[in-house]
Amino acid sequence: MHDVLEILGEVYMNNTLTWWTTALTITSALVFIMLERLRPYTKGQRLFREGFVNDFILYTIVQSYVLGLIIFGVIYAIDDFTTIERFDGIRSLPVWLQVVLFIVVHDFYIYWFHRLQHRNMRLWRTHEAHHSTNDVDWLSGSRSHSLEILINQTVEFAPIVLLASPETAVVKGCIDAIWGMWIHANIDVRSGVLQYVINGPEMHRWHHAADDDAHNKNFSTKLAIWDWMFGTAFLPKQRKPKGYGLGDTFPKTYVGQHLHAFRPLRHDDTASNNELRS
Repeated sequence: MHDVLEILGEVYMNNTLTWWTTALTITSALVFIMLERLRPYTKGQRLFREGFVNDFILYTIVQSYVLGLIIFGVIYAIDDFTTIERFDGIRSLPVWLQVVLFIVVHDFYIYWFHRLQHRNMRLWRTHEAHHSTNDVDWLSGSRSHSLEILINQTVEFAPIVLLASPETAVVKGCIDAIWGMWIHANIDVRSGVLQYVINGPEMHRWHHAADDDAHNKNFSTKLAIWDWMFGTAFLPKQRKPKGYGLGDTFPKTYVGQHLHAFRPLRHDDTASNNELRS
C-alpha cells in the first residue's frame, strides 16, 4: 500500500537528484539576489527589507518544513484509507514528460483557484498575507498563509505522489521553488513574445500592484497563456506600479498575519469590496 511513499522517502533522503535540485534552488536564489542588485526594477529596494527575517526564517524554512510533513501525512492517509487504483500509465512515461504534464495541469488549476481567491472573501482571507509585502522581491513569494499552502500543495502533490514516479515530485518541487522566486524577483527584465506564454516578473509584479486598474489581473503562475486566453492579462508599457502591498495596517508578524485571516467577516464584505485587493 505504501510502496510509492516509501520510495519517495528514499528519493528525498538518499537520492543524488534531491541534492542536485536543492543545490540548484539555492544557487538560483543567489543568482536572483545578484541580479536584483545589478539590474533592479525598483531601484533602491533593500535586500534586508521590512519582513525579510519573517519571510525567510518563519515562512521559507520553518513553515515549509512543517507543512511538508503535514501534507505528505495527508497523502499517506489518502493512500492508507482508500482503495485508489493507481494509473501506471503516467508513471511509465519519461520523467521529463511527467513533469511537463503536471506543470500544465496544476498551473491550469491554480489559475482558476487563484481567481476564486480574489473573488471569494473567505478564500481571500487565506491569500491576502501573500499580497501584504510592500516590497516584491525574490523572497516575497514565500509569504503565504499556511491554510493556503495546505490546500494548494496537497492538491498539487497528491496526484504526483500517487500517480507519477517519485523523481517527478522532486523535480516539480524544485521548479516550483525556483519559479516562485523568479516571478517575484525585483529584476528589470523584458520577456518579449515569451511573456504571452511563460510568466515572469514583468507581468506578475502587476498582480501585486496597488494600482486600481491592476486589481484582479495576472493570475497565472508559470504559464501566462491562461491570462491572455481568459481576459485577465494586464501589462502596461509606459509606467510602473505606484506601489505594492495592502497598506501599513496589515500585521507585520507571522502570527499576526495568520490570525488576521480569522477576523470576523463584516455584513458588507463582498467580492467587490475594497478589502479584496490586487
